[in-house]
Amino acid sequence: MAYLLHSPLCLLIAQLVIIIVTARVLGVLARKIHQPLVIAEVVAGILLGPSLLGLVAPDVKAALFPAASLGTLSMLSQVGLILYMFLVGLEMDLGLLRGRGHTSVFISHTSIIVPFLLGTGLAFYVYPTLMPEGVAFSSFTLFMGVAMSITAFPVLARILTDRRLLRTKVGAVAITCAAVDDVTAWCILAFVVSIVRATAITEAIVTTILAVAYTLAMLLLVRPFLARLAARNTGREGLTQNIVAVTFVLLFLSAWATELIGIHALFGAFLMGAIIPREGGFARILAEKLEDIVVIVLLPTFFALSGLRTQIGLLNTPEAWIQCALIIIIACVGKFGGSYVAARWTGIPWRESAALGILMNTRGLMELIVLNIGLELGVISPTLFTMMVLMALVTTFMTTPILQIVYPVEALAKNLLEPPLPDTRVTLPEGFSVLMCVALDRSGPGMAQIAGALVGKQTTSDRLYGLQLHRPAERTSSLLEEEGASESPSALEPLLARGRDHGLAVRPMSFVSSEPARDICSVADVKDVDLILLGWHKTLFGQAFLGGTVHDVLQNAQADVAVLVSRDLQAVRRVLVPFCGSPHDEVAVRLARRMAYAAGAEVTVLRIRFRNADAPHVDAFLAGIASDKLKVVEVVDDGNKATDLVVKAAQGHDLVVLGSAPLPIDQILSHCPASFLVVHHCERPEPVQRRPRPLTEPSTDAVAHV
Repeated sequence: MAYLLHSPLCLLIAQLVIIIVTARVLGVLARKIHQPLVIAEVVAGILLGPSLLGLVAPDVKAALFPAASLGTLSMLSQVGLILYMFLVGLEMDLGLLRGRGHTSVFISHTSIIVPFLLGTGLAFYVYPTLMPEGVAFSSFTLFMGVAMSITAFPVLARILTDRRLLRTKVGAVAITCAAVDDVTAWCILAFVVSIVRATAITEAIVTTILAVAYTLAMLLLVRPFLARLAARNTGREGLTQNIVAVTFVLLFLSAWATELIGIHALFGAFLMGAIIPREGGFARILAEKLEDIVVIVLLPTFFALSGLRTQIGLLNTPEAWIQCALIIIIACVGKFGGSYVAARWTGIPWRESAALGILMNTRGLMELIVLNIGLELGVISPTLFTMMVLMALVTTFMTTPILQIVYPVEALAKNLLEPPLPDTRVTLPEGFSVLMCVALDRSGPGMAQIAGALVGKQTTSDRLYGLQLHRPAERTSSLLEEEGASESPSALEPLLARGRDHGLAVRPMSFVSSEPARDICSVADVKDVDLILLGWHKTLFGQAFLGGTVHDVLQNAQADVAVLVSRDLQAVRRVLVPFCGSPHDEVAVRLARRMAYAAGAEVTVLRIRFRNADAPHVDAFLAGIASDKLKVVEVVDDGNKATDLVVKAAQGHDLVVLGSAPLPIDQILSHCPASFLVVHHCERPEPVQRRPRPLTEPSTDAVAHV
């Protein structure tokens, strides 16, 4: 090990590789349990520190992170933090602080004042055992108040985006409160840092005056200069390297100035980002240039350094763990209680108020930054630092699961999605509704072709929806992510274009989703659709046809599901339905029958009879749907030849409508060149006064007018 790390450069490269890999692997696991990436990065730092690696393999930890190397790692993490706080400032839309009325400001200030007071009260309890020697009690008390008041604006914005709350009322209030909260908290922190660093009252006064002068200069001089710079140099070609260089020079000068003033370099980086103009894409372009290198490479070094400073072994007594639990409880009571009571006082309903309190209790990375500042200044001890890190971890971890309980996806879907047509479920007995879920633009035309065949000449009772779900990018700036997403071409366009060609009115829907299967089922339930239509795409791993998201939709949907394998489907004139008698086959026949009546398709039902198998209910079903629109052809499978029978019969057909069981779908697909519609039946209870579903036997007259 020592030979491989013989030079400082080799050691630094090894440290970066281990830190990045650990953070990314844990990040995948965090996503699986619906946690923000910051949780994984904090845990990764703790695992690489003395709390785990130093405990189980002290020699390895000593070789990878020797004390002599921590200075280099610390400087690298400080540069990363400066750039990250610049990104946080870029995301901080100062327009959020205007035009929101007194509600957001009142809630935000209450969510700062209450935990600040509780934090200062907590300082009176813990100072005999946890306050470092030589620290003024006033500095310790003020810092504890600030540390309890922090809300993680970037993590909160990420959670709002993942939960699709950003465009709801509670999301708008939360993001505004967090913005006001962060600006206020950082101003208070800057004041506290100046008090801690000052050796006399006159020095503290001078620091405060210089900080105010610096802030005014940034707002009145630098901000207008940046606005002119952005207006003249932002275009289709983006920003020139000279403009980017000027911006970063100003960034580092701002950080340098605040460090000299005595209020910490991070405040200068944050304010520089906050005054960058957002018009014309200037802020977005800067974020795109910085974000990946900062979030993937530089920021994890800060988490690793925080982990190396976190020593859970210091909590070696019951009293220490009681104090840690008390810190967590007071942190939750202060943030959640203050936000919830203030929100209820302003007239916000209890569910939205509770969601707001839970969101404001998120601390994440911002708390770690504050704690590391306190540890570097000597205001808090290593033991208290460890307790506060655990508090930040717990309060951030609990946000998503509790939010899911208080603000479930069903309530969210009703607030986000457009309402159904008036009286659709009662007065339109034979309307047919399809939810077409488009992931890739090439899937859209085939789906529109199927929808057109199912409804024929569309009536007011038929409802067709096109849904595109965007996977959330692992971006720090959720607001800038939305700006970029709005400029990207929509995969729905080919679907809508083909729909217009067939005279179909398709209603588009599009939003960010971290759980596509769950959200597809939720939208289908809210819209009360008869059929969920999915496109099929090869998975990265494995060859299962009904796997991945498709499998999850099949398991949870409350409507019948069809998966389209479109092989340049241009028309639905001749349709083949292999039929063995399963419930899935029955739905396939009914869909094909609708195509026959609505679009005039020629439908052939291939009745596959297995030797020595008696199925009178199957024959009764076919007899019940028999008409001049459907032709039934019977074949006998006398020895596992069903695949060959279907492939042979499919020759010359435009579409094969196939039940998801019992025939071997993968084998048939691999040998048959026709387009396929694989149908899965969902067993569901029929609610009272629900409109009759057309899949359960549409009348001839009802379908004929479609």
